Amino acid sequence: MAPYWPTSTMAFAPPMNQIPKAVFSGQGPAIQKAATSTRQLGNALDDAGDGQTGQLQPGAQSWARARVASSDLSDEISRLKAEDGKPILAHGGASFARSLIARNLVDEYALMIHPIMLGQGLAIFFDLPAPRPLKLISSKSFPGGVMALIYRLG
Repeated sequence: MAPYWPTSTMAFAPPMNQIPKAVFSGQGPAIQKAATSTRQLGNALDDAGDGQTGQLQPGAQSWARARVASSDLSDEISRLKAEDGKPILAHGGASFARSLIARNLVDEYALMIHPIMLGQGLAIFFDLPAPRPLKLISSKSFPGGVMALIYRLG
């Protein structure tokens, strides 16, 4: 995501670039090293000043300042929730979503339903010890049949 959004002109780019970021990784030192390299790039971009002619969008430097969270997932989420700010949005793959769901760390689910049958893939609500009822908060349909559904634990 970091190589794409800083130069993107898509409508979602400004919010993606401007929000604070946390990267969750069990890789520890390896991800820390990558984050340091990204920070060095960000510092170079900062030093270039407003006159640089690159195609960076406003807020792009936030990617270089991403916080690396590599300790216990529940502890890291608790720390984030204790901070001031807007709701936490989690972007990631199915295994990251499963980790959050298994630890009951998700307060609200924003699910997009696309009208296609893949026949394969990873289920995010897999192997739960007990059913968790959800309450529909809102829904919106889009051209082409896509549905956006917002649920909270019921």
